[in-house]
Amino acid sequence: MQSGILTALVFFPLLGAIFVLMLADERGTWNSAFVFSLVPLAISLYLFAAFDSKEPNYQFVEQYSWIPQYGISYHLGIDGISLLLTVLTTILISLSLLYSGGGDIEQRPREFCFFLLVLETGLLGALAAVDLFLFYVFWEVMLIPMYFLIGIWGHGRKIYAAIKFVLFTMVGSFLMLVAIIYLAFAARHAFGRLSFDLPLLYRVPLSETEAHWLFAGFALAFAIKVPMWPVHTWLPDAHTEAPTAGSVILAGIMLKMGTYGFVRFAIPLFPAVAVEAVPLFLALAVVGIVYGALVAMTQPDLKRLIAYSSVSHLGFVMLGIFALNPQGITGAIYQMLSHGLSTGALFLLIGMLYLRRHTREIAEFGGLWKSVPVYAGIFMFAMLSSAGLPGLNGFIGEFLIMVGTFLRSWPAAAFAVSGIVLGALYLLWAYERVMFGPISHAVNATIQDLTGREIAVMVPLMALMLFMGLYPAPLISRMQPSVERMLAGVQIEQVRLKQRAHRQVAVSVPHDPALETASVR
Repeated sequence: MQSGILTALVFFPLLGAIFVLMLADERGTWNSAFVFSLVPLAISLYLFAAFDSKEPNYQFVEQYSWIPQYGISYHLGIDGISLLLTVLTTILISLSLLYSGGGDIEQRPREFCFFLLVLETGLLGALAAVDLFLFYVFWEVMLIPMYFLIGIWGHGRKIYAAIKFVLFTMVGSFLMLVAIIYLAFAARHAFGRLSFDLPLLYRVPLSETEAHWLFAGFALAFAIKVPMWPVHTWLPDAHTEAPTAGSVILAGIMLKMGTYGFVRFAIPLFPAVAVEAVPLFLALAVVGIVYGALVAMTQPDLKRLIAYSSVSHLGFVMLGIFALNPQGITGAIYQMLSHGLSTGALFLLIGMLYLRRHTREIAEFGGLWKSVPVYAGIFMFAMLSSAGLPGLNGFIGEFLIMVGTFLRSWPAAAFAVSGIVLGALYLLWAYERVMFGPISHAVNATIQDLTGREIAVMVPLMALMLFMGLYPAPLISRMQPSVERMLAGVQIEQVRLKQRAHRQVAVSVPHDPALETASVR
């Protein structure tokens, strides 16, 4: 029997979005939106507790025929790969609403809550969709709310940033749509019926040329969303100009849709091409790691610094994914969660500082440790988490990624280590200038420390960072069976590639009877 729990998870925020549009009272709008966000949070925590960690396949499955003449079904399911990202999504949405209702958003709060809740539906739907057409619908649903969140409640060149974000993402989305449709028709040719159902599409036979082009369509869409170097240029503008909640959701969840797409779709659908593409993606990931760290180091704007740090951190995630082994991919998924928590926390803290000083320029601060000690202490905690301090969440993911990468390519691991060093350098240097530098303005000595609401927003994030750093077993145990199932097809292709290479070597070596006789003797 299908419980309908995933339908409730995905569409309850949409119900809340419609409800808040009918409210006239501002405080009632914030309270209602927050309550509606708590329901999917409670559902996701129930799913986490009820999830069978030994089962690699989809759980809590719902499947109904939707548009049967085109092979489209309403098919939802959660496995160990999507479960943890679902929990992260519901946590960050609730905390973003709690924070934004404290004075960060003063204009048009009803519309703001509406778009944020619609965005939650798009995110949760994309994570739960097992039908490719359904996934694409939710993938597109994510774009519009974020466009309005940046374009209406953003800062500075907000319209430019919003349009750039949509244009980049839609180019990749169009190519992915073409690839999805082609794959569905390939399923009809192979199995006699159109289908967008993902488990069936995994088994569609493709020629080598078809697989290369289809992988390219999916990979470009996901690479833009990550974003990987060199298609990353939309990200710093979107982060810098977005409102605080927009930056939190963008960094914490939306960027993970790109890395999730590689793990869920691009690699298992086209494992042979993924194996061939390993050197390319490892190289791009290493460049992104080093480039993002170096550019972050030069940023005068605190928010832009964290934006470029995301390019570097997501480079580590891609490095782990294309290690194509259990250690690397498990570490990559863990790092997705860690980056969502630590970078989300940093964007919230920068937003709190901006509310007090209306500037994010590092040179405008200094000596904040004395005037806002609680804020400074929490900022240090989040910063050390982002830097990968042992005992906090960032260390576990980076360690597993480096192990997996070393097993795949030790030169890539060696170059990536520099990104860890540079990451600690630019984060510590920025913290030193903001918290311990000379007081550049007298107002820095009198600004208010964190309020009770702001502390309430940060405490859950800090608790999760500490829990993930000290006790990763409950998370890793839930994702590992699904990771191993996903890698099964990849491992077969890796064996085939090695066998083909051995055959080519054997053919290239000339047959010498004298050598054969000598070896017998």
